[in-house]
Order: sequence, then structure tokens, then C-alpha cells
Amino acid sequence: MQLSFPFSAIVGHDRLKHALLLGLIQPGLGGVLVRGTKGVAKSTAVRALAALLPPLPLVELPLGATEDRVLGSLHLEKALQGQRAFEPGLLAAAHGGILYIDEVNLLPDHLVDVLLDAAASGVHRVEREGLSLSHAARFLLVGTMNPEEGELRPQLLDRFGLVVDVADLADAAERAEAVRRRLAYETDPAAFLAAWRAAEEAEAERVRRAQRLLPEVRIAEAVLRAVSERCLAEGVEGLRADLTLCRAAVARAAYEGRTEVEAADVDAVAEFALAHRRTRPPPPPPPGDRRGQEPPSNDVRSGASTGRGPGLAASQVFPSAGLFDTRVRPGPQSLKRSAAAGRWRVPSVRRRAAASGVVRLYRGGDALSWAATLRAAAPHQSERGGLSGRGMLLDGDDLRGRPRRGPTGCLLLFVLDTSGSMAAWQRMRQTKAAVLALLAQAYRRRDRVALLAFHGPGAELVLPPARGLSAARRALEALPVGGATPLAHGIASACRLVCGERRRRPGQPVWVVLLTDGRGNVALAAGDPWRDALAQARALAGYGTECLVIDTETGPQRFGRAGELARVLRAECVPLEQVLGRPLSDPGRRAV
Repeated sequence: MQLSFPFSAIVGHDRLKHALLLGLIQPGLGGVLVRGTKGVAKSTAVRALAALLPPLPLVELPLGATEDRVLGSLHLEKALQGQRAFEPGLLAAAHGGILYIDEVNLLPDHLVDVLLDAAASGVHRVEREGLSLSHAARFLLVGTMNPEEGELRPQLLDRFGLVVDVADLADAAERAEAVRRRLAYETDPAAFLAAWRAAEEAEAERVRRAQRLLPEVRIAEAVLRAVSERCLAEGVEGLRADLTLCRAAVARAAYEGRTEVEAADVDAVAEFALAHRRTRPPPPPPPGDRRGQEPPSNDVRSGASTGRGPGLAASQVFPSAGLFDTRVRPGPQSLKRSAAAGRWRVPSVRRRAAASGVVRLYRGGDALSWAATLRAAAPHQSERGGLSGRGMLLDGDDLRGRPRRGPTGCLLLFVLDTSGSMAAWQRMRQTKAAVLALLAQAYRRRDRVALLAFHGPGAELVLPPARGLSAARRALEALPVGGATPLAHGIASACRLVCGERRRRPGQPVWVVLLTDGRGNVALAAGDPWRDALAQARALAGYGTECLVIDTETGPQRFGRAGELARVLRAECVPLEQVLGRPLSDPGRRAV
């Protein structure tokens, strides 16, 4: 039997452990989504949770799993003998346990949708290949993901009952203790598990007691009303947040050994249920309570150390101030440069589109699905006289296919320098206006847009890949400026996001627009910041991604480093003034 690291021995990630336990106690929550960068114990916690309650099955769904393997299908061997029988998939195998999907954001959307349906209802209904049946599928769905590799669609994100964001351990003592425990586990797993057996058994018994107590827990009318008022105050849409918050509070009360939900239960689980559903910022904490806030930044390195003007001790926000009207009007549907028109355009995808979606009766232009076709034909071989030395006989009605994805725009990734030098020269206002002008063109093609900003110690994905002009504009307008210039970190983050998108949507082009003056002053490790930036640019160019560099450098003394980056990226370099320049003569009147 494969050993797992003890759940009780995980250091520091109390919110992650709390959310997973709530999902285990109350499967009707609809699943738990864990978001965080690599190496923060996401997978370790999920596997440890399954080991906490043997014989709780843990089914891990690999990214390459086919639809038939996940959902189940007609049993091919029995079908060849003239019998119609269902061959269960991974979803059925997870009944009574945990279905774990690592990198759930890279799984095809239609599969995620089916899994969430089953997790919420406890039943999976099958209507395919002449089969009509349903089977029990009550399990805890746990998905983990790195937001830098792309987000889930908002509709799917809302279907997850709880979401917990996991960050690196920020306390040196906690990090040291986590490393100490891991090394001890790897040295002698049996001895380490024996040392933690009492804590594991106590936690397991507490969970079993909560599961037994759950049907007896009640919510008072005053608490129920407070839940609804809280959801209204945070601008959630629909009633799913209210229901999830109530169910999570009930699970928490049961975990604490009570049969009455208290206000403290709601407060303890509210962030799990509302973090991915709120449309308004949460209220600030009381004075003196800095939980969940970042420590104040005293970084004044930008500018002061490079002769580029005064640095900023605190971030500032520079609006676009209405420099451009970003209402969508008819106009050029493009991003790549057109010399004749002086515009940017996205060329259509010329290669044959990849297959996607569910299997259906074959239609002209579909990708033929051989496995589904053979399953459809198998039950009819006895009446057709097939398989007795003549092979399998197919009929036109047996053919099954998958629709191909047509050209559907691209992912437009803005990588934006928001360091102190941009604020010192007050260029951020014009830069935001330029991005808004390009966003309006992207919206007309229904392109997906992502916004990655770098300043201070690193880079941040402030807008995951999404469609819609309003969300992009809100993220851009609220973007603070200040700190050092981690150019290499920004390009490295772009590489990771492009890699994830290529894995999830192989047929969709990705276009990177880098807006920077090129004056990076933060190295990736202990190297030279500029050499690191060039190395990451070469890596990004290796993906074959189309890039555009917009040079935001101004002033009498210019170093031209944005142009050097463009040469490494094999991209065109355009001065910001040109993007902000003259209005076009066409009806779109886009300033590019």
C-alpha cells in the first residue's frame, strides 16, 4: 500500500485543511477548488485527506483521460457478443470517495461541467451509444490549479462550492518546520507515520462524528437572514452562494460538535464560499486587524538606484482619464500589423481545426471518432454477419464524430510594466489608454484577454484569460504603480501562462503585447537583471508565439532596450506615441 504524508503533519496551511475537511463532511457542497502556485502542498493535502479515512477511495483523473474513460461507455467486448452493457468510468470508481483533478483548469470545459453536475447531485446520468441509465456518483470533487496557467470559465468556477487560495509559507520558522517534517518522512516513512498516528486517529474520529451529527444541525432564522444580507452586500449573483455558505456553516458547526449554527461558523467559512463569487470588494478589517493583508511595502528602489527619477514608497493608481472612447464600434478586426491600413489584426487560423466537444452522430467536417464508431456497430454484428473471419461490418448510422473547433480568435496577453519608473514619468496614464484602445479591438473578435503586471518583487496575473471588455477595463483602471522593475519575472510569468494555454487549447493562437521601457532592475536569482530578461525573452520566442513590444521609454536620454527585447522576441517594436497617435480615417476611429 502506498503511504501518504499525514494530514495532521502539514504545516501552516490551516485554511486549506479546513476547506477540505468541510467538503468531506458535507459532500453536497459541490466540490473544493484549491488555487495556488506550484510547491505549496496542494496535492499533498488532497492525498493525505484520503489516507485520513481508510478505505476512502482516491481516484486521480489524469489530464489526458478520454471522455469514455472518465464518464464510462458501452462495454466493447460484450457488445461484440451482442450484449449491451455499461463499462463504468473513473467517475463511477470515485463513488464514496474523492475524485481529484490536478490542473483542473486545463481539463476540457465540457468534462468539468459533467463532473460538477455529478458532484452536486450525487448521480451521473448516461445517455449515449444506445444506453440510457444512471448510477450513484457521490464523491468529493477536489480540483487544484495554478492560476498562472489560466483560469476556469466563470460559469464553471461558480459551480465549485468552496474555493481556497493557498500561498507560500511566509514565516521562516514554519518553512523550516515544514522542511524538517518532510525530510523526516522521506528518511523513515513508517516511523514518521507512527509518530503522527494518534493525531491522525483523533482527526479522523472528529470527522466521522461530524458526519453523523450533520443531519441534526439547524440554522436559526437570524443567522439565515445574516447570511443573505452578507451575500447581498458582496454583490453575488443568484442563490448558489447563499446555499453554499449555509451548508458550509452547518458542516463547520458539526465539526465543532454543535447542533446549532453560530455567527462564528458563518464568519469562518464565508471566504471559501464568496471569494470566487463576490462582485464587490470585501469590507476592510477592523483597525489593528491585519489578517490576510500584505505587509506595507518600503521598496523605494525603482528609479532612485537607476537614475530614472524618484522612486515610490507606496503604489499609486494612474487612470486613463478618458483619453480614449473605448465603446465598441465597427472597425478592423485585427491585432497584427497591416502596413496598408496602419492597424493591428489577428489572422485567421488556416490549419485544420482540432476536434473538441462530445461525441455525436457523424456530420460532414467532423473528426471521425473510431472508438465510438466501433462501439455503436458492435451490437449489430450478429445480424449483419460480421466478425466471423470477415471483420466488423459498419453501416452509415454507426459513424460517430466530434465537432471541430473553428477559428475563434486568440488569447491576447498584455504584459505590462507597472514599476515606479512608469509613475515617475507619469506615463502610466497614456499606457493604460493605449491598452484600452487595443482591448476594444480584441472585444470585436471575442478574443480572450489576460493582463499580467510586473512591479516590486515580481509579477501578478491581475486578469486571468477571459472575454469581455468590462472586466479587463476594471482590472486595468485599478492597477497600482510603484516599486522596482522585475522585467525578467514578467516575461517568465508570460512563458508559464503561454505554456498552460498551449496545453489546454492547442489550436488557439496566443499573442503577447509587452509594454515596457526595458529597464529591468530585479534579477530572477542572483544574476544580472538584463541578461535574465533577455534569456526569458528567448524562451518566450521559442514557443513560436507572436509578440509585439510597445516601447514606453521617454525623455531625452533613451537606452533602446525595448528594441533589443523585440529583436530577441522576433517582434516589432512600436513607440508608445505611435499607439497613442493619430485617429484613423475608417469608421472605427481607433487610435493605434
